[in-house]
Amino acid sequence: MKLFISRLVLGLCLLSAPFIFAQNLKSQFQVKGNCEMCKERIETTAKKAGAKAARYSIDSQTLTLETEGNVSADEILKKVAEAGHDNEKFKASDDVYQSLPECCHYERTLQPSHLNTNTEVQKSKADNEFYVKGNCASCKARIEKAAKDAGANSAEWSPETQTVVLNFDSNKTSADKILKKIADVGHDNEKYTSTDSVYNGLPSCCLYDRTVALGEKGPNVHFEEETKIASSSNNTSIEVQNHEKKIEEIKLSASKASTSLSKNEAGLVFNIDKKELLKAACCNLSESFETNATVDVSFSNAVTGTKQLKMLGLDQKYTSLTKELLPEIRGLASAYGLNFIPGRWIESIQLTKGGSTVTNGYESITGQINTELLKNAKTPETSLNLFSDFNGRAEANITSVSPINEKWSQTFLLHGNGTFGNTDMNDDGFLDRPKGTQINAAYLLNYNDLEKSGFGSHFGINFVKDNRTAGQTDFDKRLAQDKQNAYGVGIDISRFQVWNKTGYVFKGKPYQSIGWMNQYVYHQQDSFFGLRNYSGKQNTFYSNLIFESIIGNTNHKYKAGASFMYDGYDETYLTTPYKRNEIVPGAFAEYTLTGLKYTLVAGARIDFHNLAGTQFTPRLNFKYDFTPQTILRLSAGRGFRTASVFAENQQYFASNRTIQIIQNGGDIYGLKPEIAWNYGASLQQEFKIFGRKSSIVADFFRTDFQNQVMVDLDRSPQQLLFYNLEGKSFANSLQVQWDFIPLKNFEVKAAYKYYDVQADYLSGRREIPFMAKNRGFVNLAYSTNKSEKGGFWSFDTTINWVGKQRLPDTSSNPSEFRLPGYSESYAILNAQISRNFNKKLRAYLGGENLTSYYQKNAIVDFKNPFGNYFDGGMVYAPIMKANFYVGLDVTF
Repeated sequence: MKLFISRLVLGLCLLSAPFIFAQNLKSQFQVKGNCEMCKERIETTAKKAGAKAARYSIDSQTLTLETEGNVSADEILKKVAEAGHDNEKFKASDDVYQSLPECCHYERTLQPSHLNTNTEVQKSKADNEFYVKGNCASCKARIEKAAKDAGANSAEWSPETQTVVLNFDSNKTSADKILKKIADVGHDNEKYTSTDSVYNGLPSCCLYDRTVALGEKGPNVHFEEETKIASSSNNTSIEVQNHEKKIEEIKLSASKASTSLSKNEAGLVFNIDKKELLKAACCNLSESFETNATVDVSFSNAVTGTKQLKMLGLDQKYTSLTKELLPEIRGLASAYGLNFIPGRWIESIQLTKGGSTVTNGYESITGQINTELLKNAKTPETSLNLFSDFNGRAEANITSVSPINEKWSQTFLLHGNGTFGNTDMNDDGFLDRPKGTQINAAYLLNYNDLEKSGFGSHFGINFVKDNRTAGQTDFDKRLAQDKQNAYGVGIDISRFQVWNKTGYVFKGKPYQSIGWMNQYVYHQQDSFFGLRNYSGKQNTFYSNLIFESIIGNTNHKYKAGASFMYDGYDETYLTTPYKRNEIVPGAFAEYTLTGLKYTLVAGARIDFHNLAGTQFTPRLNFKYDFTPQTILRLSAGRGFRTASVFAENQQYFASNRTIQIIQNGGDIYGLKPEIAWNYGASLQQEFKIFGRKSSIVADFFRTDFQNQVMVDLDRSPQQLLFYNLEGKSFANSLQVQWDFIPLKNFEVKAAYKYYDVQADYLSGRREIPFMAKNRGFVNLAYSTNKSEKGGFWSFDTTINWVGKQRLPDTSSNPSEFRLPGYSESYAILNAQISRNFNKKLRAYLGGENLTSYYQKNAIVDFKNPFGNYFDGGMVYAPIMKANFYVGLDVTF
């Protein structure tokens, strides 16, 4: 079966190759239009004029043409103008324009290129400075190379001024000769215009706007105005940050969505802006997805109150959770790590469904969630956030981002929280959430001199101290565990990490760079659960070196590099020590092919794990744009990881279950590593309803485990078994999401999710417990128009519906301690109202679980916590009823 799947993936790749390269070249032109009648008129006219295919986008005001033979784009655009539509080549006559229906009267601001003169000078400039059009780093390299090939001693092109400064010997060459050579390679200038065929043959990122006057920067110029180090989910070396997108995305950049699906990425990548995090309480990363349908958030324990994320129907341990593109929540941090990234520290989140890039490691199976911390500000900005709920939880955040000089900037981040009240809403004598405190501090230092020296660097340091106490309300943490009758839980965590990312962009080759990332993490946990003790220490060093360049032009990019991971674990459960050192050197390569309508990213890595053996990890992502509004994505890939069975399953420690590991000869707790294949397909479709923007994204993913560490809760209610899979384990995930903007400032998101997750346990094939087959999601967001001072109201509501879930088998318990086979379905309503008084002051009021649905039997045999049937891990729903909170944001 595995061989068949591998051959199938390879076959699909081979079959797609002739399809990819057999396309007709397309050309894209700016054409004015207003409505669906305009669209039909423009496309019909273009086809009658000889276009093989014509697609007009009202949103981007662009006409995409596919031609063959001797058909000229100029001839087609002339006919389009004669039909009444101004374009970048020709202007419609006033009479024809006026005769159009009223709904088709667009704003006539477009200046056709044939009306401009090549010798027009808009600004004063030096005698050796000339206007040359271009977009990006590749344009700069091409222009300067062409100038030198034509005899210039030096040439410096500026994307800001759209000018090239030439130094040359007039006895050997001339400005005319140099500018003619620049036009020959595809760049219009004040002396010469490039031919259409050469211009259209440029890479897509280099297709500058030919309608913009000389000397003016077009809307699609995306040179490296700001460079970031390893800050997007698919880029790990020093890379260019494209602030402004291609023409079809102008509207998106003008009014940036708080959550958006990247149209340029080959993978299914969602970008979550910090504005999205303001729609809910969002005190830490575990609460950052309450208004997002892609990730499922659930309580995993009634005693410790820990939250877990699930993606594609599988636990968060199968998702790569990174911070600043460095490994973050893994190993001993698996259970509580989501609480260590405060929501107010987050600048953005990149969420990738399915296989992510091989440059970021081998552990990703269901996807990647990368968190970027606050570090970008043109002027000094300090913010204070105060938060409190009505049940004794409070927190404070101070963030300060400031430039030191032109090259250096720094960020101070400080967070403190505390839970002080005894919350027991179901009257079972146990706290519904732990009490305790956390102190969290970080400092970031950034250096950016990429434009001059080519160097950039980012340094960070973070320290966390977290103490939690849970259990019965009368538990006294000052007394020893064996000196009192009350059941208690104590968790004491210290965490320290330091990291650096440094990169260099090669002089004269802005497409070529090298980046080196390093991180050290120390994590210590001391904890007890009743009379059971668990402690652990983890030392981790991670290093990743990446080189990036092109083959010929920017349509062919590649990355290559090497990585190293060291994990040192020292754990003790009860009285048994478990020690291991994982040493993993690895190498990887990734190739990106960009065409007019497609992007193909193919990568592979090989890792030499001292305990898991040599592992080969291939991954493939493919995107095809049928139209700018219809995008198909396909993905396939492999991932592997080593399971930390104690740290990842602490939610079951607060129970009477005895832990048993059934070893099978592996070197990690006697178990073999987890290996899985993930396959996915998605379709993104944008359209309009009553003239309003709308989109549907449908995706399906399947995960097949080649090997898995099974967590068996069904064998006996008094046992927790770990063993390697013998048989099959799979997860099917289907999600359909509809986004709609029915009114100005009013956004609607609705989603349905279906999961089929099954595995072969020792007792036979079963559904994975605590995983609802059906889920529904609705988010409504409305904001009023901003006042002159920047004040406005925001209203946000989210409804989550969770279908029934299979519960672990407790049939051998006495009848009063048995759970049903399946839970009941339920709905949760969260809402928030916020008021921005101006740009510096914001207050908000919100409520969580406003339906007040809670699990009444969250703890089995809660009256006898030291007995045989006590179990605090059987949680499928919220534990707390409705909870209200208030908050204040002040910016200085």
